[in-house]
Amino acid sequence: MATPVYDCDFVVIGSGFGGSVAAMRLVEKGFKTMILEQGQRFTPDTLPKTTAELTRWYFLPKLGLKGFFSMRLFGHMLVLHGNAVGGGSITYASTLLVPPTSVWQQGTWAQTKAWDNVMPKHYAQAEKMLGVAVNRQFGYADDTLKKMAEAYGVGDSFYPTRVGIYFGDDDEHSHPPINGDPYFQGMGPKREPCVACGGCIVGCRYRAKNTLDYNYLYFAEQRGADLRPQSRVTRIQPLSDDGRLGYAIHYVDANKRRHTLTTRGLVLSAGTLGTMKLLFQMRDAGLLPHLSPALGKNVYTNAESIIGVRFAGAQQDYSQGVAIGSGIYLNPHTHIEATRYPKGSDTMGFLLTFMHPHLQGRVPMLTWLRYVFSNTLKHPRTMLQALRPKNFAQECMIFLCMQTLEHTLTMRYERGLFGKRLKTLGHKIPATIPEANAFAQAAAKLTGGMAMTCLVDVFLNIPITAHCMGGCAIAATPEHGVCDAQHQVFGYQHFYICDGSNISANLGVNPSLTITALAEAAMSELPAADAYQW
Repeated sequence: MATPVYDCDFVVIGSGFGGSVAAMRLVEKGFKTMILEQGQRFTPDTLPKTTAELTRWYFLPKLGLKGFFSMRLFGHMLVLHGNAVGGGSITYASTLLVPPTSVWQQGTWAQTKAWDNVMPKHYAQAEKMLGVAVNRQFGYADDTLKKMAEAYGVGDSFYPTRVGIYFGDDDEHSHPPINGDPYFQGMGPKREPCVACGGCIVGCRYRAKNTLDYNYLYFAEQRGADLRPQSRVTRIQPLSDDGRLGYAIHYVDANKRRHTLTTRGLVLSAGTLGTMKLLFQMRDAGLLPHLSPALGKNVYTNAESIIGVRFAGAQQDYSQGVAIGSGIYLNPHTHIEATRYPKGSDTMGFLLTFMHPHLQGRVPMLTWLRYVFSNTLKHPRTMLQALRPKNFAQECMIFLCMQTLEHTLTMRYERGLFGKRLKTLGHKIPATIPEANAFAQAAAKLTGGMAMTCLVDVFLNIPITAHCMGGCAIAATPEHGVCDAQHQVFGYQHFYICDGSNISANLGVNPSLTITALAEAAMSELPAADAYQW
C-alpha cells in the first residue's frame, strides 16, 4: 500500500482542557498540528453580559444560537457543558482543585500505574500554566456560607477556592506584568485583575479569568498550530486496519462545506459526550470496529446536586465575587461550593424551585402544589418573590454539592423517536444528597431564606451535573476500558483520548484541573517528532 500524503502529523479534535494541552505540547515537540473545534471563537467584546443574551450564551445551532453553553437532558441526568474555542474553560467557574489521593485507588485506572506518585508534578505544571491562585475576592455569599458552616458545626472545613483567575501581581503563579502579561515573561497576552463581577460562568469580559485561549491554546497557535473554529467532525476513518498508516478526518465548516484531512495521528478531545458519541457512531459505521466493548461504561457525575437558598427581596447582592469563591465539607466525602451568576443573569432561576422540607427525591406534583399553595397563603409576597426569576442572581446563594461516592452510569448510542442518540442506562444516581439538603434547610432557617432545589430533581428524580466524566476509561485491558495508561486507544495506533471521558473514578471535585494534568501526563510520554515511531 502506498504511503498516504498527510496534511499534518496530528489532528486534535476539540480545544478544551485536554485538547489545548495536547495541541501545545505536540507543537512544542515538533509535530505539525491542526485543531478542529465545533464552537466559535469568543473575545471579551463578543461574550454576553448576562445569560439573557441567548444568541451569545446558549449553544443550539439548529435554532441559530451559537453561544458556548449547552444543556443535555438524559434519562438519568441533566448535563451542563460548553462548546467554544477554549472548550469548557469559557463557561466553567474557574475552580481548579486537586482531588483526594484516594481516587487513584478507585476505578479501572487503579491497576495501570502508581498514579498517586506520577500525578503531583503534572498537577503542579497544570496549576502554573493555568495561573491557579487562592481566591481573594470574597463576596457576601462567601461570608454568609462561612457563617452558615459555623452555625452548622463544620466551620473548620471552610476554605477559599483555588481558581484560575488573575487577582494581582502577588498571586501564587504571577509576577509584575511585562507588556501586560503577568504569567509568561511578556510572551503571553495582556491581562487585567479580577473585578469580582461574578461573571465567570457567563464568560469573563475583563481578561481576568485564565481561560485556555490565554495560555495553552494561545501558545499552541503562536507556535504554529492551525486552529479551525466552527468545524464539526463527522467521520474518523483509519487508513489501515489498526490506524498505523494514519486517519482521514472528515468535517463540516460553518458554511456547511465538507472537508477531509489526512493525519498520521489523532487526539480526540471532544468532551465526554462529544467523544463518546463520535466513537459510538464510528463503531456503528464499521470504521472503528476494534473499539473496546467498555465504551460508554463507567460514566460519572461527581454524584452532584445543585440546590440553594433564595433571599427574596434581599438588599445584599449575592452575585458579587468570583463564580465559585468558597466551599465547605459536610463530611469527608461531601462538599459544597458557593456558586453565583452575575447581576442580570436570572434565566437560571427557571431551573430552581422550592425544596420540600420533608420529602427527598421525587415529589408528587399534588404534594408539591399543596406545599406551595399553603405557604403562599401564609407568606404570599415571600413565596412569589422567591419563585420569580427576576433578581435571581442577586438574591440566591447556589450550592454546588459533590461527593466522591462510586455512583456510575452506562451510556449507549441507540435509536429513539428522532433517530440515534446517546442514552443513559443503569441504576438511578440519587437526585438529592440528604446531607446537603439538610444543610440547605438549616441554613435557610438560620438566615431567613427559602431552601431551593432543581426542577429536574423534584419532578424527574434525576440530578443536574456540570461534571459528566468517563465512558472511555483508562484500564489495563480493553475488556475494562477504552484507553491504556498512555491514553492510547486500544486496538489503534497513534490515536489518543485526552478529555473528561477518560477520567476513571468519581473525583468529587471540579474536574478541569485533573483533565489538564492527565493530558500533561499523556503528552509527556510522547517523544519529540523526530524520534516518534510512526
